[in-house]
Amino acid sequence: MPIRIDNELPAKQSLEIENIFVMSNMRADTQDIRPLKIIILNLMPTKLETETQLLRLLSNSPLQIDIEFLQVKSHVSKNVSRNHMEKFYKVFDNVKSNKYDGMIITGAPVEHLAFEEVDYWQELCTIMEWSKTNVYSTFHICWGAQAGLYYHYGIKKYKMPKKIFGVFPHRCLDVTHPLMRGLDDEYFVPHSRNTDISMNDIAQVKQLQVLSYSSMAGVHIVSDMDCRQFFITGHSEYDRDTLAKEYFRDKAKGIDIDIPYNYFPNDDERLVPIMNWKSSASLIFSNWLNYFVYQKTPYDLNNL
Repeated sequence: MPIRIDNELPAKQSLEIENIFVMSNMRADTQDIRPLKIIILNLMPTKLETETQLLRLLSNSPLQIDIEFLQVKSHVSKNVSRNHMEKFYKVFDNVKSNKYDGMIITGAPVEHLAFEEVDYWQELCTIMEWSKTNVYSTFHICWGAQAGLYYHYGIKKYKMPKKIFGVFPHRCLDVTHPLMRGLDDEYFVPHSRNTDISMNDIAQVKQLQVLSYSSMAGVHIVSDMDCRQFFITGHSEYDRDTLAKEYFRDKAKGIDIDIPYNYFPNDDERLVPIMNWKSSASLIFSNWLNYFVYQKTPYDLNNL
């Protein structure tokens, strides 16, 4: 089924080339159905790439989804045109009276800073507080997950001696949990971060449950007991070449960076990376939409 996005959004053409069903606003308005309302707070500098990556995964569902993009107004994006942001993104004042079935909060390249030092931290806190009453289920990704765990539960992040960088094997810790349904005993997820969260810290919070873990990359998915907040430390949405772009960019800058783990065949950076996380990414996003957004949200969002 389709995702409903602005007809002029650059991601639309890329998705249609991949035969992903994208519906225009005009056609969607003629259908007698209430689509799921999903808002995406995109904090990534690569806005266009992230839009396409997330929309691709949200489309793998039998549900019609109405997408809105949100930006923080206390930070100016430098890697995308102002025209794009003004045309396709809203600010919090535009949406604060709305209610949504689901929300995605992306990662951001600010993990070297303390949370309170991030220039839009207070605005992000306002949005995360608002999400508790105006969004049924929120899906936090990478730094967004660390920020959410810190704001809601006081879970700290820790700087790692070496960057967690590559595609790592993971195992489910609760195979009966609906978010984990259909995943193999071992599945793969890309990671790219210099900080980590502690399993011991999470264990001290009775409202939280760790759903999946990697012996190499650490905690992967954390859920609250009501399944209205999910915190995902990896980047299942990444394209085949996302880690490669980051690796070659940093290498060109003279940054001391290891080759991504389990990524290039035979660790030969001249070869095309093998994408072995696509199916698990589709399952995780589809399970979230189905079990914790579609089946849980009231039909009338005013009753949220």
